[in-house]
Amino acid sequence: MSEQGRFTIHLEQQEGYQINVRFDWKRAADLLTDEPPPLGEAAGPNASRLLAAAAANCLSASLLYCLSKEEPPDGTLRAEATCTLVRNAQKRLRIGGLEVKLIVADELAGSKRFERCKNLFEDFCVVSASIREGIPIAVSVVDEAGQLLHASD
Repeated sequence: MSEQGRFTIHLEQQEGYQINVRFDWKRAADLLTDEPPPLGEAAGPNASRLLAAAAANCLSASLLYCLSKEEPPDGTLRAEATCTLVRNAQKRLRIGGLEVKLIVADELAGSKRFERCKNLFEDFCVVSASIREGIPIAVSVVDEAGQLLHASD
């Protein structure tokens, strides 16, 4: 598979488990993330919630694009993302599954393209398709001088 693009998002711990996320787009506002109690204060979404939101957002955008191609009509789609957390054999918390429900207005459901798009749009969602296939993640830990302290296998 060839690399088609690359971007970097910067994160910086503020206090406790609150981490500021700075995106690579100048117009995109920073996002404060946090863990739920007892670790954090739930001052922002945690990573599991961001993953669920990312999948639902991507699926929503894919369906809207397929149906509209240009500017989709405003207020015609809502989504709900439900994340199920489970414990693995080592008793560590994991995402056991995601359920995404897209709620379309009659204007979209009645579109002449709807029959074709409902069987096609999921293939074009970068996030949900990547999650389904499994995403390789390379992790490294470096000190302030850039010295490698740890690298995942």
